[in-house]
Amino acid sequence: MTVDGQVVGRIGRGLVVLLGVEQGDSVHDARYLADRICEFRIFEDEDGKMNRSVQEIRGAMLVVSQFTLVADCRKGRRPSFTQAAPPDVAEPLYETFVASAGVRGIEIATGRFRAHMDVSLINDGPVTFIIDSRRQQEN
Repeated sequence: MTVDGQVVGRIGRGLVVLLGVEQGDSVHDARYLADRICEFRIFEDEDGKMNRSVQEIRGAMLVVSQFTLVADCRKGRRPSFTQAAPPDVAEPLYETFVASAGVRGIEIATGRFRAHMDVSLINDGPVTFIIDSRRQQEN
């Protein structure tokens, strides 16, 4: 990932996490997402089945703040970003997510909050998942 032509974050095998923070999100949401993503079994085992987490493969995580994920595209021809948390709320929650994943021993790389970033990735599969903290399974 680059900002103004300079590399600010790079990982090898692992996950690219595009993290959108909505109004009403909390520290609980950020920690839930970090825990869920770190434990999510989406890497292949020796039998070719999705059975390993990023922790198990000793992978890394590139975390990118992505407010456009919360865009409402239902009306008109221009997306609305009114549901995106304002930067003074979103940045601390982004940092909470990063710290919560980092304490698990996962190598974490980040971009720059609110910067225009060029992100390159190789999507193996392609495999892409959406995890929404507001749609948690009740235990």
